[in-house]
Amino acid sequence: MVTVAMAPPKGDPELDALQREGVIFLLRKGFDSLEAVEGPDGMEIELMDDVIAAHPGGVLLKLFVDAPALEFAEDAAREVVAELLERTEPLADWQITRCAVELNSELLQESLDAADGPDAPPSDPAERARRHRAAEPAPLQGRLDPAEVEAMRSRLRALAPLLAAFPLDCFGYSDDPEERTVGRAAAEVAAGAVVFAIDLLVDELFTDLASLEDDGPTVAESDATFMLLDDLPPQFADEYTVLFARRLTVTAVTLTARLTQPHPTRPTCIAEELLLRFLLTQAEVTADLYDLLTEEVSAALEAFADSIEGDLTEDDLDIAPTGAGDWFTPYDDEDFVHPYAANDDEESLQGPGAR
Repeated sequence: MVTVAMAPPKGDPELDALQREGVIFLLRKGFDSLEAVEGPDGMEIELMDDVIAAHPGGVLLKLFVDAPALEFAEDAAREVVAELLERTEPLADWQITRCAVELNSELLQESLDAADGPDAPPSDPAERARRHRAAEPAPLQGRLDPAEVEAMRSRLRALAPLLAAFPLDCFGYSDDPEERTVGRAAAEVAAGAVVFAIDLLVDELFTDLASLEDDGPTVAESDATFMLLDDLPPQFADEYTVLFARRLTVTAVTLTARLTQPHPTRPTCIAEELLLRFLLTQAEVTADLYDLLTEEVSAALEAFADSIEGDLTEDDLDIAPTGAGDWFTPYDDEDFVHPYAANDDEESLQGPGAR
């Protein structure tokens, strides 16, 4: 995995919400056109997945790559991002502020298994790490600047009170030390990450909606790559129409608005439960991108998931084998679903002149 940070020229104003959405769209469009990049000596490095997160000061990008040798991944990622910025006119003046490979044991072993020949790296991870450090004169090169991490930590903690529907005790913090499972700072970072992720969730849904309108009529029939719609249960892909995407977006706006109101809330339909899972994933990615996803912050996010009715931490979605249109049906008569989302009459929603 390669982490790349990008920023506009110094002196430019911070990006507003619309500009952040635009930057994500441009980068997404660029990366969707790529299947692989060329590394040293013509080596092909496949792009497996990517995560793009925009913030007022720029963009953080994580590229998941499959490379015969992970040592080449950083150079290849830097080159392809620089080329993408250069050929994207609105981003031509942007700069790469950091680029670093992050290894985990599974990817490391895959790289070792794939390596061959006399120049293959040693099989011992400790020796491999020693050689890598020896080749890098600046061990901390590519890491987030501590000041940047602290600035984001402060920003997230300041956002935490906006999640009014869920006080800090939903994240494992309590004024009573006997009931406390995480510290106040970790709980505030986790809550703030959820608030921060609201913009990302809604922006990505609008981006997906625009992509589906251009290349529909359904996700199953589209060649586009979607940011969230591709993560929905694939067996219903032929039901993910433009109207479905609109209903899902309206549901996301309604749900996230409730999270900022001082009243306890829970998922009122299957669509909201799915959206909450996406929101939690976005919050976790946000904390991770800024080197804030400590064990304590992870525990706080897990406590938040447990505090919401329904097990949002499970990978398998407990969805009845019915049409995706039923996902907007309230669980009971007391649950509220926005009238637009609840209405499954396509003709009435599109207007009398729709075809």
